[in-house]
Amino acid sequence: MKKKVLLTGFDPFGGESVNPAWEAVKRLHGETARDISIAAEKIPTVFGKSADVLEKAIEKHQPDIIICTGQAGGRPHITPERIAINIDDARIADNEGMMPIDENIAQDGPAAYWSTLPIKRIVQTLKHNGIPASVSNSAGTFVCNHLFYRLMHHLALSSSGARGGFIHIPYLPEQTIDKKEPSLSLDVIVEALRIAALTAASHETDIREQGGSLD
Repeated sequence: MKKKVLLTGFDPFGGESVNPAWEAVKRLHGETARDISIAAEKIPTVFGKSADVLEKAIEKHQPDIIICTGQAGGRPHITPERIAINIDDARIADNEGMMPIDENIAQDGPAAYWSTLPIKRIVQTLKHNGIPASVSNSAGTFVCNHLFYRLMHHLALSSSGARGGFIHIPYLPEQTIDKKEPSLSLDVIVEALRIAALTAASHETDIREQGGSLD
């Protein structure tokens, strides 16, 4: 049976003219390989609205796997996230000027959710293909973590059986002209997310990285 993977990427934020997350996932929209089809959707970098758009995309595509992606300027690797925490604590405003401080994402939700992607297998496969990768244990407290937590909360309340998680990616080279930060080319990021999508759809989550909530 063919499996569906939904990839999402944010629009630019924080003064950047591009967001490598959206630039990468839109290249993968419509691809099919190994009986796995990929769809991509653009997500606004806005607390609340980002998750609303994601939930509509899940309803539209009915995916088996959802991988949200976001920019993590300063990181040198592709970094699948292990955990989403139930807090919004913004150091800058989102794209609509909202800047929540120490606010719960879901009042009725657990403290955190594990990713239900096979994150270590994804990292291992990326490294095997010459792409720098490592597991991250913090998705931050900005819109990326907000979306990751809302995704996992949505899946926890759903009977779909879908699995999901979040992957952070570095800057593109053109974003670092005036920065002393690492970057990866768009072609490398696209290939990394292609590998992550196919790996996640082909393998269940290992018992050591199984999903669920943390009360």
